[in-house]
Amino acid sequence: MIYSTATIPVNPEGETPLTRAEAWQGLERKARDARLFLPAGLCTRCDVAEESPTHFVREATIAGQDLREIITLDQQRKVTFFQATGPREGAIINELFEDEDGQLQLRFYCYLGLRGKEPNGPEERAEQAQFDGENGYKAALLSTLKRTRELLAEGKL
Repeated sequence: MIYSTATIPVNPEGETPLTRAEAWQGLERKARDARLFLPAGLCTRCDVAEESPTHFVREATIAGQDLREIITLDQQRKVTFFQATGPREGAIINELFEDEDGQLQLRFYCYLGLRGKEPNGPEERAEQAQFDGENGYKAALLSTLKRTRELLAEGKL
């Protein structure tokens, strides 16, 4: 089982401040079209295939792998990506919350397994190391907020 987590401040010193609503808009936009937020060429397809009052289904190709995700939005608070098909099974969560000092934070956490692979085997350990590494999900959170600020500055948020 892979468990990974990372938390970053939404408004570090020196950055254009984002409100909770603006940070949320960025998270929701990323959920609907990851191509806008991931490095160029990493996500080559990202389409909302179904939508209901409680969730939507996203079909994407990321890093050459086809995925189908059921995504729920807990407004202004949490986006949950349930891995319906693809190499992983489980859930990935992006959550906005205030810390004990009232500062807005963005947290990523996931509980995942790799389909068809040995639990806690070499593939899962490698994936765990990737998630926790320098270019893992902490970097993804930072790039999400950077892109959100760019969209805000361009008047597209």
